[in-house]
Amino acid sequence: MDKVEVKEREVLLLHPRNTVIVTCCTPEGRPNAITIAWFTPLSLKPPLVAISVAPRRYSHDLISKTGEFVINVPTMDMLRQVWICGVKSGREVDKIKECGFTLEPSLKVRPPSIKECVANLECKVVNKLTVGDHTLFIGEVVAAKVAKGVFDGVFDVVKVKHIFHIGYDKFTTTANEVKKAGL
Repeated sequence: MDKVEVKEREVLLLHPRNTVIVTCCTPEGRPNAITIAWFTPLSLKPPLVAISVAPRRYSHDLISKTGEFVINVPTMDMLRQVWICGVKSGREVDKIKECGFTLEPSLKVRPPSIKECVANLECKVVNKLTVGDHTLFIGEVVAAKVAKGVFDGVFDVVKVKHIFHIGYDKFTTTANEVKKAGL
């Protein structure tokens, strides 16, 4: 296989990436949302996840102040809202209102969950690291909810069309095909 060297945006070679909407709030409780494709599970016991947020983002400031966030898992029918939460700033726009989200109280953290999302993972920040031009917020999942009938230890990707960010303004989803490795 012939290859060419990549000299800019090298990390995009790791795309497509599952895409989520993270909700956070001001210390007074005003909600905000940000689209994130740079996140990862870190540990099962305790359940830890990490999200990578640029310090210039409004949500960075809110998560730093409150120490809490919710990872909301959208489906492909929410692509318009995913785009709005990724390109607009909560400093100038009420993204929750513009997206028409139905917010519901979270079980154990102050930021609300997005009802339209197929799953919600409520997180408390247990560590934060500066990693280049981003901050890695490590959160312990203190509560999680999922829509009935779509998760049995793994998502049913035929029923749930996750959103995967390819890069820039391009997204894709899962196919109606699931294969086992056949080892």
